[in-house]
Amino acid sequence: MDSAGDKAAAEKPDADKRVQLGKIVGLFGVDGWVKLESYTEPRVRIFKYLPWFLKTQAGEIQVTQVQGRAHGKGLVALLPQVEDRDAAQAWIGAEISVQRSALPRAKRGEYYWTDLEGLDVFTVDGIALGKVSHLFSTGANDVIVVREGGRERLIPFVLNQFVWEVNLDSARITVDWDPDF
Repeated sequence: MDSAGDKAAAEKPDADKRVQLGKIVGLFGVDGWVKLESYTEPRVRIFKYLPWFLKTQAGEIQVTQVQGRAHGKGLVALLPQVEDRDAAQAWIGAEISVQRSALPRAKRGEYYWTDLEGLDVFTVDGIALGKVSHLFSTGANDVIVVREGGRERLIPFVLNQFVWEVNLDSARITVDWDPDF
């Protein structure tokens, strides 16, 4: 499973939905370059998905071309019409999103996190556990955060061990999980 860039649901996701692929986290040099945090795997793949929608507190713009590259342990990019450090400063904190339709189709059994968020989660015995709030990675595996009212469950996203079925058409995940845990 991948947070953004490589793996998608085999079923029909909402093509108009926006998927956040990263954010602008700092400045690089004096010529308007910015530092990026990428949620894609590998991280440089963020440059393959266009157009970008850059969202700040001031609003949102669409960017159809981006010059970018890996630099050390990070990524740097030059946005169109950003020609100096002062202009680049305004973009720090901007979220980088693309339309869901810009992402590649998934292989069978692989899912974008965004396609799992909001799905209902049931045990193999049919007991409702809540909805997927979000996911995160532990390094060893991904974890789905399931919320119901004030209760939160953290369930490892390990297929055929804890997660038995993901059905995007019925918006449902079936898990082998103790409802009291």
